[in-house]
Amino acid sequence: MAESERIIGTPDVDDEAAAPAEQPQGRRRVVALFAVALVAYLLDLVSKIIVVEKLEHHAPIEIIGDLLRFEAVRNPGAAFGMGEAFTIIFTFIAASVIVVIIRLARKLYSLPWAIALGLLLGGALGNLTDRIFRSPGVFEGAVVDFIAPAHFAVFNLADSAIVCGGVLIVLLSFRGLDPDGTVHKD
Repeated sequence: MAESERIIGTPDVDDEAAAPAEQPQGRRRVVALFAVALVAYLLDLVSKIIVVEKLEHHAPIEIIGDLLRFEAVRNPGAAFGMGEAFTIIFTFIAASVIVVIIRLARKLYSLPWAIALGLLLGGALGNLTDRIFRSPGVFEGAVVDFIAPAHFAVFNLADSAIVCGGVLIVLLSFRGLDPDGTVHKD
């Protein structure tokens, strides 16, 4: 190595080859994805257990006057109670979303994308758990909804996680950030 290169720290070509390759940061992003998913899933699961135990078959609880109340509702359909006859299709859609997110996790190097996909994964798992294990039967179960704002549909924490994850994905896409951590400019 030339003396000037040693002093200013410019690596020689041979020194670059000898330097160990940097480890990708993807594992930490995958851990973040699953940590966010686990928190979202557990919050949804615990809230639904409490709602079924304490609120189902009882009068709604007013939280903010007429603006917000907690009311136990079983929803066999999709958002806004639509598609009640297609519960099994929603089950397979949720399962497909979970598979796609897990496959995408292998290429995940972006923390914001890990958070967004973790919210989607946790929410999808929360509602899928209801569809598999709640009555009337396996893959036909009704989702437990309980957050009832005035003049809006009743929803749950899994729905909130899905919407927040979806909004974050749209924002990340508009900013040009890809799941692999690269930024593209269109």
